[in-house]
Amino acid sequence: MRGKTGWRREVEVGRGSSDATCPVIAVETWIQFAKLAKGLLFRRVTGEGKDVGPDRLNDKEVAGLVKSAALAAGVRDDLSEGERALKFSGHSLRASLASSAEVDECRPEQLGHASAEMTRKYQRRRERFRINLTKASGL
Repeated sequence: MRGKTGWRREVEVGRGSSDATCPVIAVETWIQFAKLAKGLLFRRVTGEGKDVGPDRLNDKEVAGLVKSAALAAGVRDDLSEGERALKFSGHSLRASLASSAEVDECRPEQLGHASAEMTRKYQRRRERFRINLTKASGL
């Protein structure tokens, strides 16, 4: 995976408190469904959601998926659909995880940051305590 700070071959993800919301189990299930042996992990789904193509998802496709999921889940239903669509993106996932986990400081590699200072910029609340990010966010 190539980010602003260079190539990363590994991304650290903690196990969730429930199989239904655990990101590790979700990725393992995806790998099995997509029949992936090597190469890109996040790929385009084609054929009405039945086939996994060879091409990677791009940032616009990820943003579209996040927007669709937020709208379908009724997140911020106090806003109009148009206003909600403007508030959610792939970036929202990282910022929300950093904020909802309520930790003093997490290891920056958990969110793909080069430094703890950058991770702190993503945190929107100030009262934090040290716990696993994935479990702390309710997953």
